[in-house]
Amino acid sequence: MAVYVYRCDDHGLTERSLPIGTAGRTTDCPTCGSPAARVFTAPRLTLGDATRRALIDRTERTRDEPAVVSSPGPRPARRTPVAGNPALRRLPRP
Repeated sequence: MAVYVYRCDDHGLTERSLPIGTAGRTTDCPTCGSPAARVFTAPRLTLGDATRRALIDRTERTRDEPAVVSSPGPRPARRTPVAGNPALRRLPRP
């Protein structure tokens, strides 16, 4: 089964699950019954986990109008050196 998206002029988008390749150019709007035209969208190959879906949604929202920040975020705190083997002190530090 594939999910097809249709747009009604009065009620917006609606989704229908149909076998692959059986979607028509129009379908009846479930709310008013008027013809709703098919909208071609990217295939949903995988839904992924919640983190990936959130990243994809955030990227889609900022595609046309990127989020602008006034300054860079805070710098990460430096790690304190670990007291241990004295030979490790001679190693180069990043």
